[in-house]
Amino acid sequence: MTRQALPDASGAAPRPDGEGRRPDGEGPRPGRVVRLPGVYRPQTDTLLLALAMRREGIGPGTDLLDLCTGTGALALHAARLGARVTAVDISRRAVASARLNTALARLPVTVRRGDLLRALPGRTFDAVVSNPPYVPAPGLSVPRYGPGRSWDAGPDGRVILDRICDDAFAALRPGGLLLLVQSGLSRPEETVGRLSAAGLDVSVTDRVTIPFGPVTRRRAAWLRDRGLLRDRLDREELVVIRGRKE
Repeated sequence: MTRQALPDASGAAPRPDGEGRRPDGEGPRPGRVVRLPGVYRPQTDTLLLALAMRREGIGPGTDLLDLCTGTGALALHAARLGARVTAVDISRRAVASARLNTALARLPVTVRRGDLLRALPGRTFDAVVSNPPYVPAPGLSVPRYGPGRSWDAGPDGRVILDRICDDAFAALRPGGLLLLVQSGLSRPEETVGRLSAAGLDVSVTDRVTIPFGPVTRRRAAWLRDRGLLRDRLDREELVVIRGRKE
């Protein structure tokens, strides 16, 4: 088991596939967490969502769902802001890590194991946040085992993203907020289009560019063959997508 913290403003934030950097700006961030092997490590994308949550006024009275919670870092961040938090992950190790971090932090976060919104049939929330698997990878489905389960998401990186897009409207109460982070390699414009078609008011609120790490570098030729990567590009954009149910 390892203990992990997000970097300070001048440090580097490791990604699942290498090194990234904290975006400019001040604000609260998730604190230290412990994680079992194979569970996603809080990184630049986690921090982007944490900053967006604070900016959007997540706080007392907000009933919030954290999908693909991993270590529970964002769920704990929301609880520290005063929200009532439910966290969901399909990975047993992630659920165990999130429950341990909840206990260590002594915060009232409910952690459930399940397959996205199927874990909570009929429930609705004031806010849904998600840092799902979004890295394009060979294979038609997401891995069932191993560390790649935390980030690999099919040949276009959209196996999980599309499901969240299709279900988000029904999971939100009137006026509810969705905050979702993903890579530019997994076509943010498609996420915007699907959420808009579902009835949400959608915008891209945050962008940060980070260098490729080892996994993306190893897949560069495959990504180019798929048309997802321009020649000699060695950096990746992360975006936060905001959706509001009017």
